[in-house]
Amino acid sequence: MRPPDGLAPVAFEAIEGFGGDDLDAALAVFRRSAARLLEGAPEQRPACPPPPGLLAAARAALAGDSDSGESFFRRWFSPWRLPRTGFVTAYYEPEIAARPAPGPGFETPVLSRPPDLVTLNETPLRLPSGEALTSARRLPDGRLVPYPVRRAIEVDGAAAGAAPLAYVRDPVELFFMQVQGSARLRLPDGTTRALTYDGRNGWPYTSIGRLAIERGLIAPASMSLDGLKAQLRAMGLSSDQPGRRLMHENLSYVFFRGDDSDDRRRGPIGGEGCALTPLRSIAVDRSIWSYGLPFWIATRVPWESEAETGFQRLMIAQDTGSAILGAARADLFFGAGDRAGALAGRVRHDADFTFLLPRADRAP
Repeated sequence: MRPPDGLAPVAFEAIEGFGGDDLDAALAVFRRSAARLLEGAPEQRPACPPPPGLLAAARAALAGDSDSGESFFRRWFSPWRLPRTGFVTAYYEPEIAARPAPGPGFETPVLSRPPDLVTLNETPLRLPSGEALTSARRLPDGRLVPYPVRRAIEVDGAAAGAAPLAYVRDPVELFFMQVQGSARLRLPDGTTRALTYDGRNGWPYTSIGRLAIERGLIAPASMSLDGLKAQLRAMGLSSDQPGRRLMHENLSYVFFRGDDSDDRRRGPIGGEGCALTPLRSIAVDRSIWSYGLPFWIATRVPWESEAETGFQRLMIAQDTGSAILGAARADLFFGAGDRAGALAGRVRHDADFTFLLPRADRAP
């Protein structure tokens, strides 16, 4: 991990609200990351390797000492800031009506990972255009070629061997499941089925919300998840209609797997491989940061209600996302269900970031 240039040290006393947060709760979330770091367990989406000081902090967190959360973070980390404002969005785990087989009103398949999909985190496939693809299709002769884009998968059935896990209402529901990276499906018999991210086709993510604003389809002040869904449906979802064509401009496509693990029962699984905690877990740029790092984020967002209120919390990096790029950029995990989704969809806000980096003198 190489922190960005321009970081300047600050005192804990300069972090407004730090002592007023529930830092014991933050420490409990950090311990989940600590266990993953020390196990050396494979990450779902590999990030920067943890520096020695972070591993030392992880060992201390799991040692069961009597430190309070505040004293622990003060002892093992030092705060740093960048001389610029950051930016946050929010995400959630959708709970979506689904059917195990196709039927009227439920004809859009949720696909499993195809057998010819290869993930290339460390050695991306570089196209003549200079674009780098993080996944590819392996041909029978061993060659790697770009995996088909969203439209080819959805309309032409180009994801050979990808099995339908379930069927949802329409392509809009599928699209936003994929943006969130996990889902809990509600089946007709009253049971639920948890799905976890299981790879993507490797093409870069494009925000269709941003495109909708740029093209005057939705006013910036009116942008919300529900509003964007309604706009797409009003524009039409057949393969040749504007709503579907707009979704196809996001070439990225995500595959899922069923997941009944103990961790998954606690919450959706982030890129680090552990269950996410509402209002404590964040997604960060994995090309810059290691999982497990604490970030102090201060902003005003609609997190308690639709009104914007102060948000000052110590968050733990446990996830990543294709749209989360830059050092002072984070996606706040808001939880599961419609209410979490309604609030998360309203978050596009500037924020102040303080990065808690492991103290160098604690490195073994």
